Amino acid sequence: MIDTAIVDTGIGDAEDDDFDAAVEAPDAQLPENRYLDRELSWLAFNQRVLELAEDPTLPVLERANFLAIFASNLDEFFMVRVAGLKRRIVTGLAVPTNVGRSPGEVLAGISAEAHALQLRHAAVWNDDVRPALAKAAIEVVGWGDLGDDERSALYDYFQAKVFPVLMPLAVDPAHPFPYISGLSLNLAIRIRNARTGRQEFARLKVPPMLPRLIEVPTAGPSARYIPLEELIAQHLDDLFPGMEVLDHHAFRLTRNEDMVIEEDETENLIQALEAELLRRRFGPPIRLEVTEDMDDLTLDLLLKELDITEQEVYRLPGPLDLRALFELTRIDRPELHYPPHVPTTAVAFQSAEQSSDARADLFAAIRKGDVLVHHPYESFATSVQAFLEQAARDPHVLAIKQTLYRTSGDSPIVQALIDAAEAGKQVLALVEVKARFDEANNIVWARKLEKAGVHVVYGLVGLKTHCKLALVIREEKGELRHYSHVGTGNYNPKTSRLYEDFGLFTTDAQVGRDLTRLFNELSGYAIEKKFKRLLVAPLHLRKGLLRLIDRERRNALEGKPAYVRIKVNSMVDEQIIDALYRASIAGVKVDVWVRGICSLRTDLPGVSDNITVRSILGRYLEHSRIFAFANDGVPDVYIGSADMMHRNLDRRVEALVRVTTPRHITELLGLFDQAMDDGTSSWHLGPEGVWTRHSVGEDGKPLADLQDRRMSTVRRRRQARVSR
Repeated sequence: MIDTAIVDTGIGDAEDDDFDAAVEAPDAQLPENRYLDRELSWLAFNQRVLELAEDPTLPVLERANFLAIFASNLDEFFMVRVAGLKRRIVTGLAVPTNVGRSPGEVLAGISAEAHALQLRHAAVWNDDVRPALAKAAIEVVGWGDLGDDERSALYDYFQAKVFPVLMPLAVDPAHPFPYISGLSLNLAIRIRNARTGRQEFARLKVPPMLPRLIEVPTAGPSARYIPLEELIAQHLDDLFPGMEVLDHHAFRLTRNEDMVIEEDETENLIQALEAELLRRRFGPPIRLEVTEDMDDLTLDLLLKELDITEQEVYRLPGPLDLRALFELTRIDRPELHYPPHVPTTAVAFQSAEQSSDARADLFAAIRKGDVLVHHPYESFATSVQAFLEQAARDPHVLAIKQTLYRTSGDSPIVQALIDAAEAGKQVLALVEVKARFDEANNIVWARKLEKAGVHVVYGLVGLKTHCKLALVIREEKGELRHYSHVGTGNYNPKTSRLYEDFGLFTTDAQVGRDLTRLFNELSGYAIEKKFKRLLVAPLHLRKGLLRLIDRERRNALEGKPAYVRIKVNSMVDEQIIDALYRASIAGVKVDVWVRGICSLRTDLPGVSDNITVRSILGRYLEHSRIFAFANDGVPDVYIGSADMMHRNLDRRVEALVRVTTPRHITELLGLFDQAMDDGTSSWHLGPEGVWTRHSVGEDGKPLADLQDRRMSTVRRRRQARVSR
């Protein structure tokens, strides 16, 4: 079982019982309606993504990308959050939410808001972004927009590339209604038998392995694309010879894909996951998207056969499934994208040699002092990846221990571990095969690692291992030195170019001992309760943060400097939120920088007066987690993997590391200063949980973009070193 001692927070052991009672007991100071609904808050987050797509000042292909992200996000929301809520209602396990509403009421609220957002999403594409793309000579067209030569060329493409893989499925007494897979795009087709006059129904799945947007061969100046389903729809006669095609409509089904794994001490987790992945394909329907022109006869048939309610039907203007716009974002038109940013090598890791092939000695750099790297502004490839690759080939390295939560399909991180094992080093990889939607990929990598001789473990029963840790043991002058990396993001080279994250490299002996103990606990049966620079979930991370927050409350009451600054993806946990409310009441300045869900309210007079909540979205996904406390003028600052959610604090192995280098603390606090500044473009959380975008100042000029400023800061830092 994971445990951790708490760093000295100024609360003595004699006060432990009083502290625990204060945290767990109801607080008369706090009103009952002090939380925002987490599901509606998530939808508000996705609305912020949509607002970026609506922004005419952004490059148009980036706006298309945000439309695709919105669609992808909403799919996952339905597959997991809505599916989970429905499952609890059906099984009778549902309990009232923390906002005093029944699960049924929450589901109705989600449905109303999701309907409105999907209609808004479709309108942004059809009325705004699509015309803007056309002005930039990128057109998404219909069959009626094409000339005879273009139609002829597309018919040839259809016959050669599409027709052979189509599988029309009839529905009649001899052919039952086919299974509709989750997220598949389909055509519902009504046909008439020319001999009997009988009307029939057929379903045709749009092949997912083909490009969704087909480029139209054209001699004109524009790049033109037609949706694959429209190309298919125009040639249905080829699929049903001798039949009269009466009508056709697109539809798309979303199924419950939230996995429930029952673990015990003896089962094989890999086998259980593989079985559950098969069951996932057949999860119950939870959303049916149809084109707005679908006739009642066809819709009634779908409702009956799919066993879905009208509340779960979303009538939308075509095209359905705007994830297809991801394909447009690959168009090579630099002027329609964000200006390129090439990550720089962190100053500490830059080679002193001028040769472009020269490799820096990362171990030597880390021995000089802790190194804090900020991705994607600073390169993942020349820091984290290079660190593990150097460890794999270094003859003095004896062992490497690594957690892997999400990895890319061609991960050089995994390859480095394989190379190290094949070189005779001891290598431990803790692979989290339960990482949602990456389960199958992680199973493949786990088996590949095992075949290479890597010791692969899957963590603790009942817990996901979400912490981002790497430990290298190196022999130096007859003694062993620990090189540690604790990060906020996954060891994934691909997402590292899109996700904003921090990583700390250190040779601090205490961190090395902490990681050694933690890895021993994760891979074996050791029970170690003494971590010095780490806060570790699930048992004591929550309590550690509550004590740190409460220390600020006590300091404020004594007139000492006090603040709490938290940057996370989600702020949901009620105990943490209540602690922030109590701190605010005492006069503590509380800054919360959250990307996604926030159940914390800012509109409670006398309770949240000192709380400010901001959200920043942009070209990079804000992903790092930072926790900072004034500590009477000697700041305590942590970075790590944990969000303020029940699952992170109670059901995951998470780790925060305390940052001790003064300039790193200054850098992290400075980033907070910029994020919370009214001169920075951001969303502000206001009354009733409404988020308002602030992107233009009173003078009409755009407010500062935090991510652009960060890029400039990193560039200046590199230039300053080069000029020395």
